[in-house]
Amino acid sequence: MEIERKFKITKIPDNLEQYNKKEIIQGYLCTEPVVRIRKSNEKYLLTYKNKSNLNQEHAVISDEVELPLTKASFEHLLTKVDSEVIKKTRYLIPLLQGYTAELDIFHGKLSGHMFVEVEFPSEKDAIEFCKPDWFGEDVSKDIRYRNSYLISISSLAELHLDVDE
Repeated sequence: MEIERKFKITKIPDNLEQYNKKEIIQGYLCTEPVVRIRKSNEKYLLTYKNKSNLNQEHAVISDEVELPLTKASFEHLLTKVDSEVIKKTRYLIPLLQGYTAELDIFHGKLSGHMFVEVEFPSEKDAIEFCKPDWFGEDVSKDIRYRNSYLISISSLAELHLDVDE
């Protein structure tokens, strides 16, 4: 089970290069439920994800199963994805509460789009989370911040984001 919250960014943290990062390429074989393939650095995964509680107020709760892939199987499945792939850099930023902020900065047609997400061990932890100053509005329920939605747009302009984003 995955319990997460997503937020806009008010300010990118200084010295991003000090943090561990993952270069991610991901594509979708299906979006309802989500069946995704991902290359994260040199790790390859097939993920099944089904939103199990979209009515929850503070977090998105999903049933999620990840299975390892070989490079060859990833490359084979990549030829079968529904749309363009997403390319992004994910910075893993430790937070004071012991959580990790996953700051996604997108590339290609989504260049300029970014958000941060935090995963929690329980719904209670997600509700009680105190976000850092550089986190903005909670967009956990905003479809424009779901990767499975982002594959369906042709440019960042289609997101109709506010000017300050």
